[in-house]
Parts: sequence; structure tokens; C-alpha cells
Amino acid sequence: MAQTILIVDDDPAQRRLLESVVGAQGYKTMTANDGRQALDILRSAKGASVDLMLLDLVMPGVNGMAVLTELRPENSNLPILVLTANGSVTTVVQAMQAGANDFIVKPVSPERLQVSIQNALKMNVLAGEISRLSRKTENRLLFSDLIARSLVMRQSIMLAERAAQSNIPILIEGESGVGKEVMARAIQGASDRSGKPFIAVNCGAIPENLVESILFGHEKGSFTGATTKKIGKFQEADGGTLFLDEVGELPPQVQVKLLRAIQEGEVDPVGGTKPIKVDIRLISATNKNLQQLVAEEKFREDLYYRLNVFPLGLPPLRERREDIPELIAYFIRRFAAEEGKPVRGIEDSALEMLSDYRWPGNVRQLENAVYRGVVLSDREVLTLHDFPQIVGLSAYGDDAPAVSAHGLDGEGLHGHGGGNSFSPLTSDGHLRPLADVEGDMIKLAIEKYQNHMSEIARRLGIGRSTLYRKVRELGLDVRDAG
Repeated sequence: MAQTILIVDDDPAQRRLLESVVGAQGYKTMTANDGRQALDILRSAKGASVDLMLLDLVMPGVNGMAVLTELRPENSNLPILVLTANGSVTTVVQAMQAGANDFIVKPVSPERLQVSIQNALKMNVLAGEISRLSRKTENRLLFSDLIARSLVMRQSIMLAERAAQSNIPILIEGESGVGKEVMARAIQGASDRSGKPFIAVNCGAIPENLVESILFGHEKGSFTGATTKKIGKFQEADGGTLFLDEVGELPPQVQVKLLRAIQEGEVDPVGGTKPIKVDIRLISATNKNLQQLVAEEKFREDLYYRLNVFPLGLPPLRERREDIPELIAYFIRRFAAEEGKPVRGIEDSALEMLSDYRWPGNVRQLENAVYRGVVLSDREVLTLHDFPQIVGLSAYGDDAPAVSAHGLDGEGLHGHGGGNSFSPLTSDGHLRPLADVEGDMIKLAIEKYQNHMSEIARRLGIGRSTLYRKVRELGLDVRDAG
């Protein structure tokens, strides 16, 4: 997935030379013999794949300065390096004022060209990420910030765009790591509440005895330790959006108060004497089947129907494989720029392997895998060797070997590699009960992450309260290390 560079020069010999030098540095190339052809390419479907332009200033017809002047108002993000034999200060100043990112005097040395290209691409990625983070911080994230080439993801975004135009409660359903909070932020950014508060609450990570206080606030002295008055998340989100993640983890007594808050548009702080009006847009999310929880009487049916007015499903990454190459390219550019690494792309065999992997942890797992690969690699292109865990799991397919705290058990499903390992199969080759495998996974996580319960819950994709409950059910004596 090499990046593409458009070379614009009226001299055929110079074009071939630049094409050879740039290609040897690992980039794909396109060429244009004048400014008009370059503009036509950038305005066509091919233009979307151009990552940087090498632009000769002196050309007949539409010259480089004219290209800059015409292009910049409509495309401010494309890095442009200008080339010319005239290195006067006046020419440099004019080119930079017109929108050039860098200026290179001919004849161009391969080393100088490589450094300029790398710096321009890195700065462009950082500028784009800063812009995106600014939009996120300002609660103005856009649907265009989401990567969605696959049909199923585009369909989800189309539904989200329609829902964003009203104040309808939305329930986002999807596996852990698919990007439910990012989607919620994009819905806020496309609504008339854009720029207003966006308050995210992970309902599964709040201790049960504090859920009511955190959501609805409390008065001074209302309980032991309440030394000051504190407003809750509902009041913090007043005028904006309240995002309740893992809403299925809410205790029954809090579900009653949440239902009233939604129905009446007001909250009752703990220890308060009168309700407080709030104006919020409610977006909830769950990785569980709330209908099943309702059937099991673990979630209130009336609350479920209040939350599930507009259901929005997000597909797991294994169902949107068309997005994987673009996600990988984005993560590589971002992490290489952030970490100052030379990585520019990924070899085809590694890309194919990552695209075929099922990604049980979804986009979050893919992001972490690419991050690790970029940080540990000293090459310009990521290879299979940069993804040892994924290579090992992919090699076995559905017959993955036993897992231990030290990685894959190299001796198969019932190997003797030592460590706290487990197998999904019994000794006679049948599947073990899911609860038993889950218990082994929790024990393994406790060992691997050394009792750091927040990290264990994050890695397992469950809330802290759920983790503590399962630890109690397993009868484990665990002292939380953080």
C-alpha cells in the first residue's frame, strides 16, 4: 500500500528521472506533462489516490504557479513540493505564498528529495490528525472523518445521518471495539447540537454504589463522603448529548431513575429536594442483546423501548473487510508521524493476512496491532514479521492453539509449554462449556496484567463492574492493583 506521488513536468527526460528516483524510494507514481493535465487528474477519480505532488514551476501553458493558485482553494490538504532551476528568494516566497509545502532547486539529489517527501507527508498526516482531534475536542466530528468504503458501513452511516437531524433517542448496537462512541460523536457533529457538550459515560466501569450519584448528581451531605455538592452527567450534558456506553450494565434501581429522567426531562440528585430540568440528546450503546436481557428480566422492558426508538447497528470488522486496507493505511500514517518512524506502507502479503483475519477485537484490535508494528519496526514497509501474534492466530484459523500468558502455546491444543494455558477442547476433543473457557480467560488475564483490573476489563472488552462480578462468581481472591 505504497503512497502515490503525482509528478508534473513538461520535460520527458526529467519526468522519467523523477519517476525512477521516486519509484526506487518505494512510492507509486503518476505523471502529467503540464499543469492542465495535472489539474484534470486531481479533479478526476484518480485524484483521490494522490498523496503528494511534485510540481515543476516553469512549464508552457498552465505553469506551476497557476496550478497552485487554481488548486489551493479547492484542495488545501494535498502536499505540494515545487521544483525549479530558479532558486531566487523572490520565486521561493511567491511559491510558498501560493501554497507550496516545500521548494527544491534542480538538479534534485535523491536524498534531498526523499527527505522533503517524507517530511511533507508526515506534516500532512499530523495536520490532518490535529484537525480531526480539534473537531473531536470541539464536539464537531464529521461523518467524513469515518472510514467507510464497505457497503454495510455506508448503510449504517446513511441511517445515522438521518437520525442526526432530529432529537430521537438512538441505541447503537455492536461488538466491543467497532467504534460506537466515534459514531455517536459523528451524530452529534452532524446535528444542531454540534459544538455543544458531549458527555460519555461508561456505565459498566462505574462502581454500582456510585452510578446514581455520577449520573444524576448529589447534594452535600447526602451520603458518607459527599463533602460537596456535585452535578451529575445529565446536567453536564445539558444542551448537548449524553452518551451512555454499555447501558446494559446499569443496576435495576438506576434503570428506574433513568427511565423517569428520559420521560420527564428532569433528574433527581441524590439527597435533593426538587427535580432539575435538563435538555439532552440521548445516545446509548451496548455490545449485549438487550432483548435477551429483557427476557431474562435483567433489563427493564419499558426502559428498553425508550432507548431503542432508533436502533443503529454497527457491523463487526470481519463483515466490512473492504475497510481494512484503508484503516491500516490511516493507522500507519498516523502512528508513523506521531512516533517519528520511517514506516510508509505495508507489504502485500502482510496486508492480505490482516485482511483475512477475523479481528475479534474489531477496529480497536486492528489499531493496536498496527501501532505495535509501527513502533517496533525499523523498516519503511511493515511485513508479516511485524505482526507475530496475528500471524500465529491466522495460521491455525479456527483451530487456534492454546493461549497462555506468554503467547501461543507452541505445542498445539494440549501442548506443554508451561504457564497458565487453556484449551477450548476437552481431552476427548469436544468443546468445553463456554462458562469454563470464559473463566480460564479471566484467570489468564489476571495473571498477564498482574491484577490491574481496569486494564483487564479493557482488554476483555467488558466493564469493571462486570469483571468484579465474574471474579466473585469464580471465587477468586484478587487484590486490585489499579
